[in-house]
Amino acid sequence: MTNDARPEAKDQGKSEHHLIEVRRGKAARIRERGENPFANDVVAGELPLTDLRDVRASFDGVRGEDGRYIAETVLPTAFRVAGRVLFVRGFGGMTFVRLRDRTGELQAVCEEAGLGEAFARLEDLDLGDIVEVAGTAMATKKGELSIAAKSLRVLTKAFRPLPTKTSFKDVEQRYRMRYVDLVANPEVSQVFRARSQIVSAVRRFFDSRDFLEVETPTMHPLIGGAVAKPFRTHHNALDMELFMRIAPELYLKRLVVGGFERVYELARCYRNEGISTRHNPEFTMLEYYQAYATYETLMAQTEEMMRFVDAELAKAMPTEHAGWLSSRRFTFERFERLPMKAALAKALELAGLPLTVTDLVDQPDAPIKDWAKTAKANGRELDWANFRTGMKKCTSTGERTFVAYEYVAEPFLTRDYREGDKSVPVFITDYPFEVSPLARKQDADGTLVDRFELFIDGKEVCNAFSELNDPEDQASRFQSQVDAKERGAEETMDYDHDYIRALEYGMPPAAGFGMGVDRLVMMLTGSPSIRDVVLFPLLRPE
Repeated sequence: MTNDARPEAKDQGKSEHHLIEVRRGKAARIRERGENPFANDVVAGELPLTDLRDVRASFDGVRGEDGRYIAETVLPTAFRVAGRVLFVRGFGGMTFVRLRDRTGELQAVCEEAGLGEAFARLEDLDLGDIVEVAGTAMATKKGELSIAAKSLRVLTKAFRPLPTKTSFKDVEQRYRMRYVDLVANPEVSQVFRARSQIVSAVRRFFDSRDFLEVETPTMHPLIGGAVAKPFRTHHNALDMELFMRIAPELYLKRLVVGGFERVYELARCYRNEGISTRHNPEFTMLEYYQAYATYETLMAQTEEMMRFVDAELAKAMPTEHAGWLSSRRFTFERFERLPMKAALAKALELAGLPLTVTDLVDQPDAPIKDWAKTAKANGRELDWANFRTGMKKCTSTGERTFVAYEYVAEPFLTRDYREGDKSVPVFITDYPFEVSPLARKQDADGTLVDRFELFIDGKEVCNAFSELNDPEDQASRFQSQVDAKERGAEETMDYDHDYIRALEYGMPPAAGFGMGVDRLVMMLTGSPSIRDVVLFPLLRPE
């Protein structure tokens, strides 16, 4: 902080402290009148408490063509409402108070003739207070539906003044004080309402297909279910080191062994990895498993699910969805399905590189500088430095193929696969078995597995595969993970003896699917950062 900024910050702190003390004084005056500035007796009123939306709905048929309410047709129906004060405007013997509850906004018109002695108590009213208003419906001269107040009282006195929309712009402060952000920036709340609708639609989709929703442990004795670095914790009574789950996969597949042939979980997961616009250490994952299905079954089902959830969101929030839809850079009209090597081959061709996939993967002393110049001339800025670094860490052709795809093809999926001016979702299939420790090998080519990842607008949204149910093959994969850990790899699984035992009892042929719910919400609402769809993202201490 510069020297010039210190006095300003100090003055701002003094100003806020003064405002808080003034509001505390108003709360004291309310108490002196025998009222409670933090009341909790709203249910005791003579009239039922009505949502502001329902007040408006009572008069939907009395608007003119310009959308204004016609005063003569608004019957003076009695209502009792409650909400947060957004603004107060006074004009002599009349004060207008704007209220907001979870369903919308409505104006209360307070006149001295209607409130009597209580009119003077409006001086104790501040922006941000929660109030109760009782009165009759009316329309103002400007055609705005309002409540003519017969009584108004403070239910909750807000000690801190609410920021204005223009003054509360600091992104980190908005994340840190989400409770203020939701009030100062009401459009933010629409994303979280959409999140709830999306999760509900996902549940309806699977419930209607005879899937059973379950809950599995969030503290695991072993690292398993995905390749990621976990958070560690300790159970005092059992004196056990435990890991916060990185995925529910191995427990859900145990249930498939036990006869739950269609099972899903909306699971809270934790991964001790970097924070970015796409990653939060704590996130929600949908995982489901279906017996007697293959990864191709799940590809078709994924297309159905995406379209279903989006359609349900449009039904639940038509106005907001229309805005999100108009700004989307992708479409659900068509999905592309592409083996990883085919995607890599096409990317090499479009980059103007006269290379086959084998050339790229198997040349340890490749002329990277020449490749970089050629690709750049064809409009492709490739991260060759990290490509080379990643290649050096690989120990197999399959791992090198995967790294090559990640750096040469994946960044350009939205450019290469399009429908008109929109990108299309792309299923990348046929992954190398070395990077898929839980997926079933293909019968025709044992170097590949039956697996897909779906990329929408350039972002990985889900991962799925035909399940490996051969206990001997799975034991070998676990051992490979252990060997990698001994060589210093951090993101590896442990050897899960109990899971091998479960497979030895017999798991039917099945396919499994995992999707980040946060990323799905980002995609459908056009949110640029995962922090925009997580109510309370993890932040450094203030």
